[in-house]
Amino acid sequence: MKRADIYSKCFLGKGIIRGEHVVTSEVIPQPGSGGELPQSGEFIPFPVARRVNSFQSVAMDDDVEGGSLGPYQERPRTFPNMRTKPYTPLIFRLLMRINSRVLLVLLILGLGVLFYIGAITSPIIVFVYAVCIVSFFVSIYLTKWVLSKDEGPPEMVQISEAIRDGAEGFFRTQYGTISKMAVLLGLVILIIYLLRSTSPQQESSGLGRAATAYITVASFLLGAICSGIAGYVGMWVSVRANVRVSSAARRSAREALQIAVRAGGFSALVVVGMAVLGIAILYSTFYVWLGVDSTGSMKITDLPLLLVGYGFGASFVALFAQLGGGIYTKAADVGADLVGKVEQGIPEDDPRNPAVIADLVGDNVGDCAARGADLFESIAAEIISAMILGGTMAQRCKIEDPSGFILFPLVVHSFDLVISSVGIFSIRNTRGSGAIGVLEDPMAILQNGYSVTILLAVVTFGLSTRWMLYTEQAPSAWLNFALCGLVGIITAYLFVCITKYYTDYKHEPVRTLALASSTGHGTNIIAGVSLGLESTALPVLVISVSIVSAYWLGQTSGLVDESGSPTGGLFGTAVATMGMLSTAAYVLTMDMFGPIADNAGGIVEMSQQPESVRQITDVLDAVGNTTKATTKGFAIGSAALASFLLFSAYMDEVGSFAHVKFHQVDIAIPEVFIGGLLGSMLIFLFSAWACAAVGRSAQEVVNEVRRQFIERPGIMVRTDYKEKPDYGRCVSIVASASLREMIKPGVLAIISPIVVGIVFRVLGYYTGQPLLGAKVVASMLMFATVSGILMALFLNTAGGAWDNAKKYIETGALGGKGSECHKAAVTGDTVGDPFKDTAGPSLHVLIKMLATITLVMAPVFL
Repeated sequence: MKRADIYSKCFLGKGIIRGEHVVTSEVIPQPGSGGELPQSGEFIPFPVARRVNSFQSVAMDDDVEGGSLGPYQERPRTFPNMRTKPYTPLIFRLLMRINSRVLLVLLILGLGVLFYIGAITSPIIVFVYAVCIVSFFVSIYLTKWVLSKDEGPPEMVQISEAIRDGAEGFFRTQYGTISKMAVLLGLVILIIYLLRSTSPQQESSGLGRAATAYITVASFLLGAICSGIAGYVGMWVSVRANVRVSSAARRSAREALQIAVRAGGFSALVVVGMAVLGIAILYSTFYVWLGVDSTGSMKITDLPLLLVGYGFGASFVALFAQLGGGIYTKAADVGADLVGKVEQGIPEDDPRNPAVIADLVGDNVGDCAARGADLFESIAAEIISAMILGGTMAQRCKIEDPSGFILFPLVVHSFDLVISSVGIFSIRNTRGSGAIGVLEDPMAILQNGYSVTILLAVVTFGLSTRWMLYTEQAPSAWLNFALCGLVGIITAYLFVCITKYYTDYKHEPVRTLALASSTGHGTNIIAGVSLGLESTALPVLVISVSIVSAYWLGQTSGLVDESGSPTGGLFGTAVATMGMLSTAAYVLTMDMFGPIADNAGGIVEMSQQPESVRQITDVLDAVGNTTKATTKGFAIGSAALASFLLFSAYMDEVGSFAHVKFHQVDIAIPEVFIGGLLGSMLIFLFSAWACAAVGRSAQEVVNEVRRQFIERPGIMVRTDYKEKPDYGRCVSIVASASLREMIKPGVLAIISPIVVGIVFRVLGYYTGQPLLGAKVVASMLMFATVSGILMALFLNTAGGAWDNAKKYIETGALGGKGSECHKAAVTGDTVGDPFKDTAGPSLHVLIKMLATITLVMAPVFL
């Protein structure tokens, strides 16, 4: 039937246009449905107009003519109402009670005080404040733009609300547990700092034990709070963007891509902006409060050491967020796949599967909330370690104004906000372009945006080094450091490319893995393990070359200490790390794109959209798997460099407290070698406990799903849907299991370096080796970093490859969905789930947390 005929019937009283459906009083065939006739009075999803909400009403004639929006193939399904009382964090509830005008006045006053303190500290701090605040306004614009998109038909909204409630409920419970643990750890840190000795810098500045203790604990708690907010922001946007991406996929694949990217961009800008702004506020507050650089007070070069607690707080929250979220998402995913796909043979995200809502909730709490806290911690740790090394080098070289070397990391990440915003806005919804998967490759579109960001990063990094690192003592030093930054940028790009090569099904490794599935489950597992092991080689070579290159460029920069020895090597490595993270906001955008696209595909499947819509979300989901894997590779590389910097800062801190030079660790000493073994063992034990936690939680889900299928046989009768699964039961099981299971590996990571350091300190006291505890902890940290990097690379890449091998077969290759080859690939994907989303991502957070906690606790080991 022609569209004009439909219009005439509707407007002549035979039907009523309601939203985006036509409610009829007579039988009208569905366009493109093959002549099937709906029942009288039924919703007919013909695209007359876009659903109108409070933000916009836009005609869709072009999309209708282009055929990009297909019809429903079945009647809309009603899902169990899982909505509870909407959750709003306490701070937002308090703000909403304040009169808007009063709130505006308070905001203006707060900004005025902030800029006043910044102006007293340095004009550079004012610049950082301004860029961060502008980036927040850009993120607000992105939020309004995303939320202005329609949410689709009622069944989509119902599913989205169920996901939102599950994610917010788990987040509230999980972070409540983490906050209690953070307060307890804060009290422990306070006691330790009140009892420990003071450093020469603290003695000369008059900063006593009590002041140092309170400053460190306040920094720790602020870092934990900001990390928690970063996680909440990541989850908040994902649970609202997923349904809008699903709805957009019915009209245009390019529009769905753009919504997912901009939703991820909002979260990325807020996370990076908060990390930079938080450190800048702490720095300027301490600068003014302590009267830095005035007579008898602390020197500016020693000030960054007071910020270490901030990084520790961020690491602490990120580790538990990654563990809890990772266990949640993969337990639900494994449970849903094993019973749904393998045993029952139903599609992924099928509404008959009781674990499907828990799986979709897991994408938000594991991949969005946890990744937001993770990247926040990565940026905070890198900035603080670089500030410490910059201050140390400036002091040794007697640089007249060391503020440029200390504040340089804040400037780099301020420019990161600017250039990443440009990259995000470079991805547009071009009318008339072909559907993704036919004429456009979504990965190529994202890669183009990344290329734009990379080019701008090279330019802004060069300008930053000339502005901040120029000194008369070595006029050409800034150029060497600019080259160090270029080394870091190239390293980041190579990491993204290498990970993409090993995890994208357009390339040979994943296709070979898919082919191995054709001969059975065992050969799929063998091929996946071998691929993961092989994938560690190239990243390690890249990291090795980048560290050596950056160190050499720093050493030859012309900066020397009082004795004439070159001193810029470590700072050159720090600058390379900054270069690697100079596009962090755009990389985080690509990472957030993945779980949002995955959720969108689940909503499309559960709401019974046409196959053409599911094909679009499947392509976006496969690309999302690759972007998530590349982000993890990026995070591992940055973790390796940041841990190297923190390790150097730890050795300087030990030397400062012990009043001796502490520049090397001799692993030929038996106790020191044992420390290295313990560090490597920690990585394997932590990984084992994380994977075992997923396995135990998944068993509970499997048993529950099987029980529901047995006790409610009507669930599998697809034609009437009279008996519905109990989605809430699976959500509850996974939530309680993940909260219970995250404690054991998390506590292991925190107490291990402290226990080892204290035990060997006591042993050293009785054997006449005063620095034994510090040396053993240093060895433990070195070996844990090396082992952790390799293990994380293996786990992340193998898991991503298994996932995309399954996606490749589901495109129709090697027999397609339901074939024996596909079943073997599902087994591989199930094995890889705890690898890539629980143990692997948690490891690089663990590495940085170990480096941070040893730096904070350094005096305890002496």
